[in-house]
Amino acid sequence: METSGDDGSGPAPGPGPVGAPDPGTTPSPASSAPTASAPSPTTSPTADPRDTRPPIGLAAGEWPAQAADTIVELVGTVRDKTTGPITKVARGAVFGLFLAVVATIVIVMALIGVVRLMDEALPSGVWLPYLILGVLFVAGGALVYRRRRPVPV
Repeated sequence: METSGDDGSGPAPGPGPVGAPDPGTTPSPASSAPTASAPSPTTSPTADPRDTRPPIGLAAGEWPAQAADTIVELVGTVRDKTTGPITKVARGAVFGLFLAVVATIVIVMALIGVVRLMDEALPSGVWLPYLILGVLFVAGGALVYRRRRPVPV
């Protein structure tokens, strides 16, 4: 009994045995190499260190950027909490010292100007401006001394 397509003149049509290459095509190296399967989570309780797959929920290129952003944010927070206040204190000390030096120079120059102005304006020698300024400074010092508060022991 003869079946359709089987005339006995050659090999049977079809792909042949399972896993055998098709006689009309050449095998590719990728198809002949065995494929490696990923380790299943049931066989290995710890992650494979060679596994480069991203964590669940992240795309392949997102986790390095997210890790870098987290580190940058952490370093910025630590810097703001440590060097920020120290920088403000140092800046205040520098500006305060500069202001004190400039104020001292201005006060000394103003006193020199007042003494010279009084020396020119008053008919006597330079002793009268010194006497007037001395009395003013002693009166101001006595006033401040009276308003002082006792230091608790």
